[in-house]
Amino acid sequence: MILFPTSMRRGHRRIRKEGRPMSLKRKQIFPTLPAGQRVSLSAVLLGAALSLAAAVPAQADNHEPLPEVTSTPLTGTLHLLQGRGGNVVASVGEDGLLIIDDDYANMVPAYEAALIDLAGADANPRFVLNTHWHSDHTGGNLFWADRGAVVVAHTRVRERMATRQDMPAMNRVVEPSPKGALPVVTYGDSVAVHFNGDDLEVQHYAAAHTDGDSVVYFTAENVVHMGDLFFKDRFPFVDIGSGGTVPGYIAAVEAVLERVDGSTVIVPGHGSLATKADLERYLDMLQLTSTFVADKLAAGESVESITEAGLGEVWASWGGGFINEATWISFIANSP
Repeated sequence: MILFPTSMRRGHRRIRKEGRPMSLKRKQIFPTLPAGQRVSLSAVLLGAALSLAAAVPAQADNHEPLPEVTSTPLTGTLHLLQGRGGNVVASVGEDGLLIIDDDYANMVPAYEAALIDLAGADANPRFVLNTHWHSDHTGGNLFWADRGAVVVAHTRVRERMATRQDMPAMNRVVEPSPKGALPVVTYGDSVAVHFNGDDLEVQHYAAAHTDGDSVVYFTAENVVHMGDLFFKDRFPFVDIGSGGTVPGYIAAVEAVLERVDGSTVIVPGHGSLATKADLERYLDMLQLTSTFVADKLAAGESVESITEAGLGEVWASWGGGFINEATWISFIANSP
């Protein structure tokens, strides 16, 4: 069963199951830079942007073998599914099947096989909830909607999917999604979903990773899906072209931390399952590195000199994902 506010074929990939995992303010000041010092991502860090683009290729151009989808039980009705793109959470129970995000379009056969393994032959989701608009989280929308799923997302997700999007940090332009892939139920601040014995609270956080990010709180199961408001132990992607900001990203993480406890299972947009301690460590990184860069800029240093000197050895491992240190510095420097 699902309640909305008034405002608002079978694949053949082998599925590998994993064991159940254990469940386990500082104020930011971003100075306004002189015009000559505030620089575009593409102009100053083109090499970093091109590296980022190479790390996240367009679906049509990717001819490498697709990964398997792994299935990890969480708690009760919930399962974590991981493939090539963003993490997917599936709720399987007496009300049917609901999924949070749906990876890239070319991963659909693997996910369909994984869901059949969990829910049986009739494994079409009744509902798909998108945490934001990026195609590594919405690529399966068209397939599942064609099979009857109701796609739900923040209003800005629908707006961005329906129009041409420029992503300079990835050196890419994203064409509008097909009409059938667009969310058909949208909301403003939040929406409540009552499904499989749990009460899901879907909360929007503005101007963070994008302008349309939502976090899904499974209140009974004490599980939280953060979408791309959390890249575990990695520098995050802040899509400034889609309304994202570094201060807003930090504020969103702070808000989530206010709602979780030591037993909460936290699902990041990318990476392995996490705990509150992991998210606290992530917030420390966000705050300390952004303050470091902001202070250097306020003292008159250029983005180039900060990038050349780096953030320090303590943060070296955080650049091991698809956002390297130079790109993260550029996000901080260019963030509204």
